[in-house]
Formats: sequence, structure tokens, C-alpha cells
Amino acid sequence: MIKIKKYCYGTCFLMSIAINILFSIYLYAGGGDKNQEISYRSSLTWSEKAAAEAEAVAAINCSGHGRAFLDGLVWDGQPVCECYACYGGTDCSEMTPGCAADDDSGDPIFLEPFWIQNAADSAVVIPGWHRMSYRFDDNTMMSTELEYYIRKLHSIVGNAITERRYMVFGVGSSQLLSAAVYALSSENSSSPSNVLASIPFYPMYEGQTVFFNSENFKFEGDTNSWQANNSTNHMNAVEFVTSPNNPDGELKKPVLVGKTIYDHAYFWPHFTPIPGPSDHDLMIFTLSKLTGHAGTRFGWAIIKDKDVYEKVSKYIRVADLGIPKDTQLRVLKLLKVAIKEDGKPLFEFAYNKMKERWDRLASVFTKSTRFSIQKRHPLHCMFFNETRLPSPAYAWVKCEREEDEDCGAVLEAGNIKGRSGSTFTEKDRYTRLSLIKNQDDFELLTQRLTELVSTENVSVGTI
Repeated sequence: MIKIKKYCYGTCFLMSIAINILFSIYLYAGGGDKNQEISYRSSLTWSEKAAAEAEAVAAINCSGHGRAFLDGLVWDGQPVCECYACYGGTDCSEMTPGCAADDDSGDPIFLEPFWIQNAADSAVVIPGWHRMSYRFDDNTMMSTELEYYIRKLHSIVGNAITERRYMVFGVGSSQLLSAAVYALSSENSSSPSNVLASIPFYPMYEGQTVFFNSENFKFEGDTNSWQANNSTNHMNAVEFVTSPNNPDGELKKPVLVGKTIYDHAYFWPHFTPIPGPSDHDLMIFTLSKLTGHAGTRFGWAIIKDKDVYEKVSKYIRVADLGIPKDTQLRVLKLLKVAIKEDGKPLFEFAYNKMKERWDRLASVFTKSTRFSIQKRHPLHCMFFNETRLPSPAYAWVKCEREEDEDCGAVLEAGNIKGRSGSTFTEKDRYTRLSLIKNQDDFELLTQRLTELVSTENVSVGTI
């Protein structure tokens, strides 16, 4: 009997050790608590080829003046470099002599170096069977995990109240701007809503409103001019409030007391100090000016009122049956990087880049009496917990000479392409120059501006 007991004790002891070893392996392989970080096995299967292909394309040498892409140009079966403006050759090493500085578009490529530094954490490998359904398991078209990270991001940055608010995803902010007009406009075609914005304003507001040509709304132009002629019936107006404003970077407030759409595309710490969280009925944000991924086409609206939320959601469903699941996965991956260390790495990188560009730009314009740029006023930023100057995405250039009525033409004569003031319903004495393109573009811009300013004492006819 004693021998049997000893045998049982020994067997149980060995079984206990074996169970503990198996349990440890299970945890290490990722089978434990679902909330813990995923542990990666040492060997890959189906993803190996995809990863190798992506690494090979990323390693193609484009001399720092271009990039090769998996979905890009191919020559003789191999991906080739797509060169930045003013560069050419098989490896983008050849600069075009006399090339103009093209600073018209708002392509936010200035953040590309940050994502190269964070390549591993921001990369996405998508299997062929990923999210083939229209909907998620909870029968919705929006990733609840992505929504959680967006709310967490706003909590960290402190630029918007999201508690007890509804959220809708859209194809960039552009689609959401149109959806918001639809949701807030009158349903009485005999009395359509007046859609307004304060000069200078983003041209898409007018472009989309006119293009969709609804009986329920019409674009009426400048808010201040409309108010002067319409002292009553403000509740039948829908006002775009762009803060910070595009093109001049000003933090805007509504002119009217009524329905407002807050376009907060640039309301991030690298473009403006964050004085406090925005708490409005309808606020729209976009990934493009947050992380620089304009091509991903993703935006979101934060909405107080349930009826407005349901109308915006209906617009998105009818227009697109929701946002692509591949897009939502990529955005989720990017935002996980964005909130690391409470957002400090991303926003400090982006702010330092924009600050350096504004310092250099301001240095050029201080030497000029012919050209001026918008004044910037310091504000306390809650995110950085210090007072800072704004560093807007665009320089709003004014030609000061009376004869320089077309500032865009003056700049173009100096080999600089901008976006004319009339595009923003302002006088053409103003021109917008983009400061968020890649470093090559910015270097060429400062070179051309320096050359142009240096000729101020020369007669205009010789420029």
C-alpha cells in the first residue's frame, strides 16, 4: 500500500510539471488572456511571401527623391521608382534644371519620414480572405475597435469631447462634409437651407453643394454678406466653421447662431496649439492631416444629436455601403502607433517639422516689403502644456504692392506655383502656398522665395 501511494504521488507530481509546462507554452504562443499583446510564433507561413515582396519594393533605391510601390509602375516585370516633382532618372537622382516649386496641393507627405522610422509597427499584411463580408460580426459597418482608438486619441490630444457622442466613418472628410449638409438641411424644398462659409473658405464647400444640386439646400456664399441682408431666419442656414481655417490657419468661430458644421481637419497639435477640447454639435476630422495618409481616404464625424447621426449614417450607407474594411484595418494600425507614449513621438516629430519650416519661411519674408504672410498669435497648448505659435499647413501670402493685383502671377514669374485667392473666394492679391509636402518641395520653395525676395529692388518688368 505504501509503495502504491508513493507511486501515485510521483505520478501526480510529474503530471503537474507537465501541465505547467504545457500551460506556459500555451500562454507564450498567444492562447492566454485575449487582452494581452499578441505573441508571434517564430515561423511564418502564408504571410512570408507577402512580407518579402513588400520589403523588396521598399528597399529599391530611389536616391531619397522618390519611392517604389507594390501597386506602382512596373518595368520589365519589376517595380520602378516614382520620382518626386523636379526629379527623374531610373533612381530619381536627376534634378530638372529650372524646375518650378509646385506648392499648390495639400498633399501631407511631410510625415513620410516618421512612418519610415515606424515601418514595423505601422505595416499591415492582409490575407486574401480578410473581412469579405459587407459587415462586421456585430452587424455594423464600423470597426468598434477602431472607434475605441479614435476616442482614445481625442482623449489624449484633448481636442474634442467624444463622451456620449455618436461617431460615423466616411471616405475622407469630404464625404462627411456633404453628408453633414444633407443631414442639417431643410426637408422642405420650397424653402431650401442656405449653406454658408466665411471668406476665405475651402472651395469644396461650394463645389460639393452646387454639384449635388439638391432641392433642400443651396450655396449662398459668404456668411457675413448673407447675414447683412438676412437679419432673421438664421435657423434655416447651415454654416461651415473651419477651425483652423484653410487657407489662413485662423481658429474660427461661427458668425450665425444656428446649425454649424465644424471642419476640424487641421485641429491637431502640429498645426495649432490646442486651447481646449472642441464640444460642438457636429465635428469632422480626417486622417490625412493627422497622420499624412491622404490616400487612405478616411475621416470621421462626432455628432451630439441622434437624429442628425442617423441621417449622416444613412447618407454613408446609401453612398458606399460603409467604409472599406481594409481601410479601417490600416487606420487602426496607424492610430495604435499615433497614441504610443500618449502621442508624444508623432506630434513632437510633426510639430518640430512644421516649426522648422515656419522659422525658415518667416526668415525669408522678414526681408521683404513686397510680400507678407499671415500673422500668428501664440496660444497655450493643453497637449504640450506650453505656449506656442501656430504652425499652419499653408502660408497665406499677400502681395503688398498696389500693382500686384494677381499675386499668383507674380509668384509664378518667380517659378513658384500656388493656389490663387479667388479659389477661396478672396481677392487674387492673396495666394496659398503649401508647407506640408515633402522636404524636396519645401527646399525648392524656400530657394525660389529667397531668389524672388532678393529681386525686390529690381524693376518688376525684369523679374
